[in-house]
Amino acid sequence: MKRGLYIITDETLSVGCSHIYIAKKALLGGAKIIQLRDKQKSGEELFVIAQEIRSLCIQNNAMFIVNDRLDIALAAKANGVHLGQDDLPLIAARKLAPRPFIIGVSVGSVEEAVMAEKDGADYIGVGPVYPTGTKADAGPVVGPELIRIIKKEVGIPIVAIGGINLSNAGDVIAAGADWIAVISAVICSPDIAAASRKFVDLINL
Repeated sequence: MKRGLYIITDETLSVGCSHIYIAKKALLGGAKIIQLRDKQKSGEELFVIAQEIRSLCIQNNAMFIVNDRLDIALAAKANGVHLGQDDLPLIAARKLAPRPFIIGVSVGSVEEAVMAEKDGADYIGVGPVYPTGTKADAGPVVGPELIRIIKKEVGIPIVAIGGINLSNAGDVIAAGADWIAVISAVICSPDIAAASRKFVDLINL
């Protein structure tokens, strides 16, 4: 997992855009990981959407991750799944999905990060780095400093998430984030591809 832009799709936040549209435009803008996140759709609906996004990611040499739903990720042949602290335990997920299937885990402390690496996570999502309105249960803001500390304690890639925009992304990268996960700063933009490209250019500086 080289450094890059990680986009999370969310139809409830975007301006009338579907998961597939968001993915297509973000990939056009240079995103290299797309995560499908939807807490409301049925398994059948998610499976159809996941298959389409997987196809788009293959065409654009990008990775496809499904949030929470290991069943959908496996059925749609996604590259991986992202799990929160209250989702299926990482150890159980790894038994069902051995490598090279990717498993990412959300963490909000050094202890959780170390445990995630020990249990077999391929990457950790650290956040919320800044205040965010995109996730009601995101937990307390951790700031870039936690990324800097965790970077010294684990050897797996760090995906920074939460309130990241063009004005603060540089600080997050400087703290040691390998990937920048962006939601509203891209998917709420009238031009998703252009917004993605600005983040990609910043990351590649």
